[in-house]
Amino acid sequence: MRLTPLALEGAYSCSLDAVQDGRGSFGRLFCADKFADTGLESNWVQTNLSRTSTRGTIRGMHFQTPPFVETKLLVCLAGCIFDVLLDLRKASATFGLWISIELDGSQGDAVYIPAGIAHGFQTLSDDVVLHYSHSRPYSPAHQSGVIFADPAVGIDWPLPVENLSERDSKLPFLHDLKEVL
Repeated sequence: MRLTPLALEGAYSCSLDAVQDGRGSFGRLFCADKFADTGLESNWVQTNLSRTSTRGTIRGMHFQTPPFVETKLLVCLAGCIFDVLLDLRKASATFGLWISIELDGSQGDAVYIPAGIAHGFQTLSDDVVLHYSHSRPYSPAHQSGVIFADPAVGIDWPLPVENLSERDSKLPFLHDLKEVL
């Protein structure tokens, strides 16, 4: 497994160092020792599986508020996504900035998302499957987000939006958030 720092402090691209042979391949998706040696969260208290059937679907930009602010490890198991991280850490030099990374399930691509980052993605293919590991349990009372189309944030989504939940369509603009992290 290779951990490569991204432009937002504490965020990492996680790539498999897969061994291949005539049967296929084998690679490590997570290693507690490697994460701990890098200073990353390695205690996951909840895992989730996300399935999205339609190309162009957007999910996000989601985060949890205190005391349930969480770190996430997201692994793409099938399909391909345009993954977006938005820095909501007031003390960060990159507050309000976003980065994107393409994750490909055929490669087992993953991203480590530190606490204080809003997360979302757009499916670049049909039939996407994602595996999430979370450092804190989900708390409906602490769920929040930023609208995917906030012009002040300016995320450049690669495809027209084909599917968006009602909840995600009603998320606030960044400047209207009552609490940032």
